Amino acid sequence: MEATIYKSTGSWYLAKTKEGKLWNARAKGKFKIDNISSTNPIAVGDKVTLDIENEGENSAIITTIHDRRNYIIRQSPHNKRYHHIISANLDQVLLIATLREPRTSQGFLDRFLVASEMYAVPAILVFNKADLYKSKEMDLFGRWKEMYSEIGYTVLLTSTKTGQGMQEVLECLQHKVTMLSGHSGVGKSSFINALFPDMNLRTNEVSDWSGKGMHTTTFAEMFDLPNGGQIIDTPGVREFGLMDVTPWDLSHYFPEMRAILGNCQFNNCRHLEEPGCAVKQAVIEGLITEDRYVSYVNIMETLPEPSY
Repeated sequence: MEATIYKSTGSWYLAKTKEGKLWNARAKGKFKIDNISSTNPIAVGDKVTLDIENEGENSAIITTIHDRRNYIIRQSPHNKRYHHIISANLDQVLLIATLREPRTSQGFLDRFLVASEMYAVPAILVFNKADLYKSKEMDLFGRWKEMYSEIGYTVLLTSTKTGQGMQEVLECLQHKVTMLSGHSGVGKSSFINALFPDMNLRTNEVSDWSGKGMHTTTFAEMFDLPNGGQIIDTPGVREFGLMDVTPWDLSHYFPEMRAILGNCQFNNCRHLEEPGCAVKQAVIEGLITEDRYVSYVNIMETLPEPSY
């Protein structure tokens, strides 16, 4: 029978069939999907085939992982040589950021957006805790909203305390599979509880179906929404390590750069010191913001040179 992975602890999984029945599942042997060296070959959102192990205990074996429509990965927090699949088969990703308590850096936003572009998952930026913002934060939000909106991203301002912007978020989530992500401390569980009070999300709970504590720093969990669609709640991250990006690929994941790459003098231009660079000229002319170009350079400096 076919099912979708809703929760993972790394060795045990919660899978739900189309009929809504939940199964406690474990993997049959080792899986290697999409040639990814991953710490978690089965991810929340994966479509799988189950064989019943014990119907009375609702236990099953995962025998097959179906082809993924897409996925988002990051560098494994435990082994930098390995990928960690955050979730799979997404319609969009909603990145929750805050400009105060704590402040999300532009570098974090841009690294995350690069990942969403790499795996062709549309991204929405939500700046939460608006009730805490003073004129300094509102000025910054205004600049960032203009900058990101101009290159095609949806940017929203919300407050879980006052309800500001929450209806707009609800409309974005309807009938879609949405991954929620953000820095540690941005309050994703509180954000979800404000959107859907009946969910009453708890953190750091002990799983009642595996008997083991949840790996709250590593694994994701999917929830059905009352009016259709699902959200995937992911643990907060301190930093977002990119994988599989070369210095020559990076500019393809900046939408404002991608549109003019063919105008560079050299087809292997990295847009740093090369002559005849259309990207640098666009920065000079104000067609690409200096802040985004600085982000590009900062990310470029962290990328390993490819080995041949």
